[in-house]
Amino acid sequence: MRVGVIGAGAWGTALALTASRSGNDVLLWSYDGLYKSFDGVSMPETIRITSQDSDLYNTDVWLIVTPAAHFRETLRKMRDYYNGQPIIICTKGAECSTGEFMSEIVASEIPQGRAVGVLSGPQFASEVAHGVPTGSTLAGDTTVLDAGHQALSALYLMDTDDVIGTQICGVGKNAVALISGYCSVACAGENERALIFTRAWDEVVNIGLAMGANLRTFLGLCGIGDLFLSATSVTSRNYSGGVAIASGQIPDGTVEGLFAICGLTNRAHSLGIETPVLDDMCARIKN
Repeated sequence: MRVGVIGAGAWGTALALTASRSGNDVLLWSYDGLYKSFDGVSMPETIRITSQDSDLYNTDVWLIVTPAAHFRETLRKMRDYYNGQPIIICTKGAECSTGEFMSEIVASEIPQGRAVGVLSGPQFASEVAHGVPTGSTLAGDTTVLDAGHQALSALYLMDTDDVIGTQICGVGKNAVALISGYCSVACAGENERALIFTRAWDEVVNIGLAMGANLRTFLGLCGIGDLFLSATSVTSRNYSGGVAIASGQIPDGTVEGLFAICGLTNRAHSLGIETPVLDDMCARIKN
């Protein structure tokens, strides 16, 4: 299989390495032809790096891993070279200005997309790049599931048809991990931290249920698994970003939780759902 990976940051490069280990030829696209390198991990010959959009035409599946803030812009660049491939969204985020999830952006920017799915789970990119065992939830129809298992057979994959729930879990864990990091500094004690953490995740679940998500999705790898990893570890960029904000500093690097929180609150308000914890954190970010 020829796997096209769109986005060559840490997670995109890690997925390209995983696809290569799964026995595929991989095209790793980045806007400048550069990619994230990992100490002790060499780039195999089965991975070709490109900055040419047109190279993606002759691939069998797209894994889209570009940051949420640039997701729509990137799709607009790529849509002329879409050739009916299954699209697997590997970005965990929501568009801050509209509250739209990534599958909704795909539907509007590539309306001819025939099979769109989502990959989401508890992974730190460096560990995946080094081949440390991990797993993900893979959501979509049979076409997506078949393509995903072939592209990423080196991962343990849990299948579901709950595309929206899988996305909300990924977006929500980013937001809650940011809040958890913030609370590790700002809360009076562990009790208060646990209270706010639980209320924040409850708000995320409520948004998901209102949009037709399956409650069990929030108990899977994309839900409680990813939440545990991201909201309890200083290795998490979202957790560390929350710590930085509470300490009066500017977070380093790409912190998807910054976009996720305000995107979630926009969606919650449109659904008439109250989200006081998410609203409070969104206000703090904007200030």
